[in-house]
Amino acid sequence: MNAPLDISMNRRRFLAASGALVVCAAAPWSMAEAADQPNKANIALKPMLEPEELDSWVAILPDGRVNAYFGKVDLGQGLEVGIAQIVAEELDVKFEQVHVFMGDTNVAINQGGASSALGIQAGAKPLRNAAAEARRLLVDMAAQHLNVPADQLIVENGLVMVRDNPSKAISYADLIGGKYFNSKLKWNKKIGNTLYVEGKAKPKLPSEYKVVGKPFPRRDVAWKAFGTDGFVSDVSLPGMLHARMIRTPHAGSVPVAVDAASISSVKGARVIHEKNFLAVVAPKEWDAVRAAQMLKVTWSEPRNPFPGNDKLYDHIRSAPVTGHEDEVTKGDAPKILASATRIVEAEYQWPFQSHASMAPGCAVADVKGDRATIWTGTQKPHYARDGVANTLGMKPEQVHAIWVVGPGSYGRNDAGDTVIDAALLSKMTGKPVRVQGMRRDGTAWDPKAPASIHRGRAALDADGNVLAYEFMAKGFSRANITSNESDPSDSLAGMEMGLPLKPKAEFGVPSEAYTFGNKRMGWETIDALLDRASPLRTSHMRDPIGPQTHFASEQFIDELAMASRMDPVAFRLKYLTDPRDRAVIQTAAEKSGWQASAVPRLQRDGNVLKGRGIAYAQRAGTHLAVVAEIEVNPETGRIWGRKFTVAHDCGLVINPRQLHNTIEGAVVQGFSRGVFEEVKFDSNMVTSVDWLTYPILDIKDAPETIDIVLINHPEAAPTGAAEAASRVVPAAVANAFFDATGVRLRQAPMSPERVKAALLKA
Repeated sequence: MNAPLDISMNRRRFLAASGALVVCAAAPWSMAEAADQPNKANIALKPMLEPEELDSWVAILPDGRVNAYFGKVDLGQGLEVGIAQIVAEELDVKFEQVHVFMGDTNVAINQGGASSALGIQAGAKPLRNAAAEARRLLVDMAAQHLNVPADQLIVENGLVMVRDNPSKAISYADLIGGKYFNSKLKWNKKIGNTLYVEGKAKPKLPSEYKVVGKPFPRRDVAWKAFGTDGFVSDVSLPGMLHARMIRTPHAGSVPVAVDAASISSVKGARVIHEKNFLAVVAPKEWDAVRAAQMLKVTWSEPRNPFPGNDKLYDHIRSAPVTGHEDEVTKGDAPKILASATRIVEAEYQWPFQSHASMAPGCAVADVKGDRATIWTGTQKPHYARDGVANTLGMKPEQVHAIWVVGPGSYGRNDAGDTVIDAALLSKMTGKPVRVQGMRRDGTAWDPKAPASIHRGRAALDADGNVLAYEFMAKGFSRANITSNESDPSDSLAGMEMGLPLKPKAEFGVPSEAYTFGNKRMGWETIDALLDRASPLRTSHMRDPIGPQTHFASEQFIDELAMASRMDPVAFRLKYLTDPRDRAVIQTAAEKSGWQASAVPRLQRDGNVLKGRGIAYAQRAGTHLAVVAEIEVNPETGRIWGRKFTVAHDCGLVINPRQLHNTIEGAVVQGFSRGVFEEVKFDSNMVTSVDWLTYPILDIKDAPETIDIVLINHPEAAPTGAAEAASRVVPAAVANAFFDATGVRLRQAPMSPERVKAALLKA
């Protein structure tokens, strides 16, 4: 999108102009287009945007279309389709009639943004209840209009009819099109992921569903493929400046002297420098890029804050513990382990990893007086609004955040930094400012997934039964900075401006339900390698600490199976009692054609070794198991995940098509993280700065087959799917590697270099 955006648009004008039933948050371009002819008569009737107001969730257009205002965002899983289905279901309108608008703080309530695969699990609940309540009120209106009791009415495609006389009917559009409900909902007084509202109406039973459960296609594929709509990097405003941030080549160093004259040959370019915050701006983007390259900066002496990649795990082992927690304690595992005669133990290592989003972060900010508007591709536009407000000394209601599709993220990536950068620069220059990073900025400076060490220990009796089980982790906190972007002290700009630091000690344990009689699981965290403005600061990445934790724990379960002389599937089933856990393991094994074996099978096909491995986990109510079938080339060290079989149980399935797509994406990303991805660094700086130094899975390494079995439980509430599969894929691949080679790979990524070294050592 190259045309300037109309930033004066607000929810009242949008609703009045469009006349639709609205349940969600509006995209800036469609809102701007709809704002030309506002119906001022309706504007005065609109209640405040508050969670307890039904009109904050739903509204009806004169032509019967439905818009849904959603306080979360869709980062590529097709969430918008599922929300539209849920709203259409409760309102008894066609799926095609519902339009979902996401992430605009002027028109949607803060539901926490994209967070922890809660889009359907938590985010859909207020919309489901609001739509059900809207239908109840509409039926009551129709009963008065038609002069019949409400229980004698039915609704089809937005038309309320008398059951015994369908010709006697009235449409939603005729009842309320372009008007407001002005009706209250019950609200739990919470904002974010846990926000919940409900009305008097009871949502439908699964047995009544006509729309939910159908495989409707996504509606965003065409424009993304053909570039017919705008990404956040396409936002352009009149008089806008382009900016590039200047960050130290030596972690921990700060600018001592800046030679502004060194960019004097670049027309319109200027330096912005306050404390340790440093940038260049120019009317043209290429000029900003040139100025960033030309600017001469004297930096303070290197601090050498990092141990170097080769000493990372020694550092983790020896570093003082600054946070810890035992999350699962059953029986007395430490006592039994202390006196056991047969102990199995192993250690596993996981590196720092980058989001490596497909493009660097980008944001646009326009700060004018006591008002600011920001355009951002962040996961959390409402919290980005709050972060900008806190940065600029404004109230949240003085900042309008507009979410625009960006390069994607899963946790907190560099989008949370660019929006604060843009807001500060706009205030300092008095002009709209667009900040975009270079590739090296996105990979080197984004918040990282934490590196960690995991230790498993178990005591076995003479028959191979597990007497005690202990699993402990030690690593960097997953919340050195929080994924919530409301506190500017978590941003690079805030740190460079000297804001106080607020690190947290958080990690986690495996999510599983093995019924060992004596069981202990816990974690320890250590301090960050550099406390301020670090390229290795850690935060949430897709399924926070899930892949690293289960890479270790599910490998260790396999090692216990081998030590017990049991097949890995049979071993898991022996210690699992939850029917849903058992079902996913049995289903994955059966669908993949699993052949039981208590020893590695060591299959060979010419020069290629073949193996299969299984891993299982839970995640926030979702149960799943994955069987990986891999090929290993001993000469090149290449691991190819040829086939993955996934048994997936996330309760009620809203849209099987989008669920399939989501699981496929999680499998591919999980394989990439387990086999390819590692942030490397020396004593001064991150050295993984592009696709060569931070490789990810490419098309030649993509799986040949991803076979997915959805276990639908309509009686169970839907749970998350976007993160669950990614947590078990690395472990399944590692277990398959052992089956193929008889060698354990206990360090990720399972790169060609590590594969060849392990096989040579064996």
